[in-house]
Amino acid sequence: MTDRTVRTPSGVLVPADIDPFHRRLHRVAPAGLVDQTSQTTGMRRREAISGKTVGAERLWMGQTHVPAATDSGNHHHGASETAIFVLSGTPVFVFLDLEGDEPVETRVETGPGDYVFVPPWVPHREENPDPETEAVVVIARTTQEAIVVNLDGLDWTS
Repeated sequence: MTDRTVRTPSGVLVPADIDPFHRRLHRVAPAGLVDQTSQTTGMRRREAISGKTVGAERLWMGQTHVPAATDSGNHHHGASETAIFVLSGTPVFVFLDLEGDEPVETRVETGPGDYVFVPPWVPHREENPDPETEAVVVIARTTQEAIVVNLDGLDWTS
């Protein structure tokens, strides 16, 4: 055994710098999702994997629910990269495309099974145009907490 590993009470060698809390898997059942997280109007975020729930250090994961015929408020997620998996519904992700001569509000229409990547600092909003069905997406972020900065518009003047 080297000084870089330790032997657990059960005899298994593990890296010395991993605390006991991070040596086990954590299951979060649907009933264990937490609503006390940063929120934006028109949507509800539910936290599953985070520092608060399982001791994560560099990851946040959860769900977002957008009711039928509802648009969320404009917002961004700071320095965090965000990956989105559409679980149900047909959400639309709206952002301001700045690549051309003039800013253009751009809509990314999605459906179940689609993935969306939101780069850091990009103002956007979620819309659910379906008049009857809630849109549910699974979100993973590269920061341990759910960074949410709510904005008046899709640009930095608000």
